[in-house]
Amino acid sequence: MEIAQVILAIAIVFILAKIASRIFAKLGVPGLIGEIILGILLVSITFGDYNVFEWIATEFSPSESSSHTVEEIVEIFSELGVIFLLFTVGLETKVTDLTSVGKAALLVAVMGVIVPFIVGYLFITITDGDLYSSLFMGAAMVATSVGITARVIKDMKLMDAKESRIIIGAAVIDDILGMIVLAIVSGMAKTGKIDIVNILIVSITAVAFVLIVLLIAGKIIPKVYDSIQQKRADRLLADPNYIPAGFNMFVVAIATCLVFAYIADMAGLAMIIGAFLAGMLFAEHAWEWKLEEKFESISSFFVSFFFIYVGMNVNLEVFFDDPALLGTVLILIILACITKFVGCGFGAKIADPHMEMSSVSIIGVGMMPRGEVGIIVALLGTTTLVDGVAVLTPELYAIIVMMCIATTIIAPPILSILYKRKYNSPYEIRDSDRL
Repeated sequence: MEIAQVILAIAIVFILAKIASRIFAKLGVPGLIGEIILGILLVSITFGDYNVFEWIATEFSPSESSSHTVEEIVEIFSELGVIFLLFTVGLETKVTDLTSVGKAALLVAVMGVIVPFIVGYLFITITDGDLYSSLFMGAAMVATSVGITARVIKDMKLMDAKESRIIIGAAVIDDILGMIVLAIVSGMAKTGKIDIVNILIVSITAVAFVLIVLLIAGKIIPKVYDSIQQKRADRLLADPNYIPAGFNMFVVAIATCLVFAYIADMAGLAMIIGAFLAGMLFAEHAWEWKLEEKFESISSFFVSFFFIYVGMNVNLEVFFDDPALLGTVLILIILACITKFVGCGFGAKIADPHMEMSSVSIIGVGMMPRGEVGIIVALLGTTTLVDGVAVLTPELYAIIVMMCIATTIIAPPILSILYKRKYNSPYEIRDSDRL
């Protein structure tokens, strides 16, 4: 009966997560925020000697080891969740998009990575942080959760607007650059060595991994796909009764995702990088194979546990023990907003000096949300050890998560207002506003 009780405990946590997600979605806030806050509450609210999560684990799994069992399952589910989450991001990142977004999107992405990384790195360095924690803070500041911005743009029916195209294109490049930055940072932390040779090795490994996947996705897979389609057409022409043998691409995609995650780990990179690149391999035909729809089902289950686990790792006591950390959080939120706004806006201006400030503002705000991407970096920082000690302390982890939550909540309403000021109606997009 013990396994049945553990399953019931997991089911209760999952149901609570979906309820929290639904409530926040009804309020116009991304559902993932509700799941993170639920995770925080589960470990922060106590009844006697137990917090809510421990009570659920022990009440519905009364054996002595069951509490740890439930926690271990949540942790494993969360790791699978983040792998599948990054795989789905990769599914939306087509190689053709990288080659067609133009100079504006490229400069927006590059400046949107450089400025936040430098500021995040210096922020921790100045406040007596060590090198590795400074690097992870810089990596977290680099992140952009375009999913949040894309939802606002789609709801307003403004995907054809010039600013929207630049934001989406820049976000694609930002994802690639962010993964490379994360690969370099996590690789340096794993080896525990900081020297030019080590940085070059990690950088070359990360860049080579990305370039190889881009080459396969952009050149080899299209040729293989066309060849298979041609052979099927020729066979069908010769034999009208021929029924082509089919492949379950969903199974192939899952296997590829997990294998690439393992390869990335073996190469000294983060597993999520492998998952992201694996998704890119299937991006061109994801719609045809209905991979996004199928992965939505599996991701909706596992990803909820990821955000719950993120919240469970936030220790609110650090803010009660040191209220000054709240000031640090506020400063970081302001810096996070300003660096993306200035960096991305500056990149847009360099690309097009005549661009109106209304467009520059839309692009800057659209790239602000850190969302799940920044949180993934933070969580990775708590599991990456240097000399047996986690790179990110509980205090820094809590600060980064709060920053990610705040930017995810702040950006959408501001973006909506800026769009409405420029476009009174979704049907009033002028030709000059298109790319």
